[in-house]
Amino acid sequence: MKARERQVIYYVVALFIILFDQVTKWVIVNYMELGQKITVIENFLYITSHRNRGAAWGILQGQMWFFYVITSIVVVILVVYIQKLRPHQKLFGISLGLMLGGAIGNFIDRIFRKEVVDFVDTWIFTYDFPIFNIADSALVIGVGLILILTLFEGKLDKEKNE
Repeated sequence: MKARERQVIYYVVALFIILFDQVTKWVIVNYMELGQKITVIENFLYITSHRNRGAAWGILQGQMWFFYVITSIVVVILVVYIQKLRPHQKLFGISLGLMLGGAIGNFIDRIFRKEVVDFVDTWIFTYDFPIFNIADSALVIGVGLILILTLFEGKLDKEKNE
């Protein structure tokens, strides 16, 4: 498989995340009232129509230009990294694809809605975790995979040198 064909897979991952994210947000915006809550699993998981004009945990509320600039930089960096991947870095590429899709998914909201649509509302024991969306999930999973891969890569390199 040529490098370009392999890279297309990572962009397909990103496109899937963008589409899934935008479709779920469209459903929330069009079929739920703001603040409406639907119980999925009592005391654990709810679908709640929520809007966020900031970042995680509501920080940096209303700082849209900051998000436009940062997201644009992040998207360029992710694309550059995807282009430089080696054939054996498939999981790393999927992680970058998840991050790219997540970043673009929330960027679309910020550009067209001037806020991000969130709806996944979880309670972990007695903690009401901040409401999030598919794009946020993809970003967290992508970053988490990269952290795990980096830890294992360091461990494997150390074992090779011993």
